[in-house]
Amino acid sequence: MRPSNNRDNAQQVKKVCYFCSNKISTVDYKDTQTLRRFMSPHAKILSHNRTGTCPKHQRMVTLSLKRARHMALLPFVGA
Repeated sequence: MRPSNNRDNAQQVKKVCYFCSNKISTVDYKDTQTLRRFMSPHAKILSHNRTGTCPKHQRMVTLSLKRARHMALLPFVGA
């Protein structure tokens, strides 16, 4: 029998989509401060499991991050 772990007994808390809760309909690639919330320190795009965004807004975030990188507003790789 394996020893019990805190993760096994803990309740999972469902994360709420940042954009749905703040009633933001579009994600702008020029808003770099908001987009940095959805990037890791190594400048990778975080998954919806880590950020809690809904699928619709996760697609918008991904597209906006890629546009901001192309326009040199955000880095392709972290420091």
